Formats: sequence, C-alpha cells, structure tokens
Amino acid sequence: MSVTSDSLQGKICLVTGASSGIGAAIARSLAGVGAHVICAARRLDRLQELERELTPNCLAIELDVSDSASVETLPSRLPEAWREVDVLVNNAGQDVGGRRLFHEGEVAEWSSIIETNVTGLISVTRAFIEGMRDRRSGYVVNIGSVSGYQPYATGTIYAASKHAVHGFSESLRLDYGGTGIRVTEILPGLVRTGFAEARLSDPVKARAFYDDFGTCLEPADIARTVLFVLEQPAHVVISQLVVVPDGQG
Repeated sequence: MSVTSDSLQGKICLVTGASSGIGAAIARSLAGVGAHVICAARRLDRLQELERELTPNCLAIELDVSDSASVETLPSRLPEAWREVDVLVNNAGQDVGGRRLFHEGEVAEWSSIIETNVTGLISVTRAFIEGMRDRRSGYVVNIGSVSGYQPYATGTIYAASKHAVHGFSESLRLDYGGTGIRVTEILPGLVRTGFAEARLSDPVKARAFYDDFGTCLEPADIARTVLFVLEQPAHVVISQLVVVPDGQG
C-alpha cells in the first residue's frame, strides 16, 4: 500500500531571511505548491517585490530577527488569517566580518552573528511553537550549515553559531516528539548567494570566493530539499539532511 505525502496546499508557512538567496527560493517553491507564504526579512522593499510576484500566496512583513521587539510583535502584526503558522523555516543568517582569524575580529561583529544566527532563530521559534503545540501540528525547519559539524579556520564564530543551531534543533525535536510537531535541520554546503558579498563587503572578492571554490549549490537546490522534507508523510521525521555540491565532502 502506498503512502501519500502531506499536502502543503493552503498551509501557512513563515520563511525568515526571505528577501534574497535561499529564503526567496524557498518562498517561491512553497508558493508554487499552493502554500500561503509569509516572507519575513529586514529589507521590506525586496519582500514587496516578491509579494507582487507571488500574489495571492505571499505576505511580506518586515522582521529583524536580532531585534527582540521585532520578533515579539511579529505574531500580532500578522493579519488574523495568517497567524496560525503551520511551517516555520528559520533561514535568516549572517557572517558579517567573518573569514578572519579570531583575534582579527571585533566582539561587536561576533555578537551580531550570534544574535542573528542563534538568538534570533530561537526567538522566532519561541513565538510560534506554543500555537503548534496547542494544535498538535506543525513543522520547524532550521537551515543550519555543514559548519555545524565540520568547522574551518577563519570561521570561528560562524561555526560556533551553526553548532548551536545543530544542538538546538536536535533538542527541540526531542522536546516535541510525539506531539505532532516535527523538526528538521538542513545542513547545506556552500551555496552561491549574496552571502559572501555581505560577509566580505566586496562583490569582486565575493565572486572570486565562489569561483575559486568550484562547484557550488544554488538556492533552488536547498528549496527543493525543504519541499522534500515537508512533503513526507506525518509519521516520517527527517532529523537532519546534509546537502553538499558534487565532489565536496
């Protein structure tokens, strides 16, 4: 007997960091299968462009995951029909000031990475997990990184942040096992996005970084991975899914 996957048609999905790159690709994929997607990020102008593209299946809302007030007010800022979030995709992340030896960095930069990649992810999850628990249904997808188990030189704080995401994801899954809430961590290798440019503050160096690396993943690759996870039957939990470019360990 075959088992059909859960349909995402009409589900309310919230994607953080949705203004570009992986987040925008995930939003497009979810809208493409009939989900109603809340696209959240700091750059409202870009979100509004995405909203126009994906209307009527998209709602743009400004969100800075590193700002506690922005996160705390998020549920109340959503239209009532969009408040019962079925799927949360924690994608927002950054590494500004990264790719340097630890002593060359600034504490403010390191703190900013932790506030976005760890505290922000945790805070957004906290804002919606009780509703999922009350409904006994929900899915949390955390976009981690292979850096969460395979650290590298000059990525001290970024790797530390992704180790934290890994530990949080595993514990969260255990906390809510059997409640109808599923938790998955997706751990991508290098994805060609605007991430390197934001990290290095230099578009030329960013292009060279990706070109020198060789084969990179694309945002659409991670978006397909997210859909694969979400479309599994209700009794199936993919706890972790590592995605790397061909030829990379």
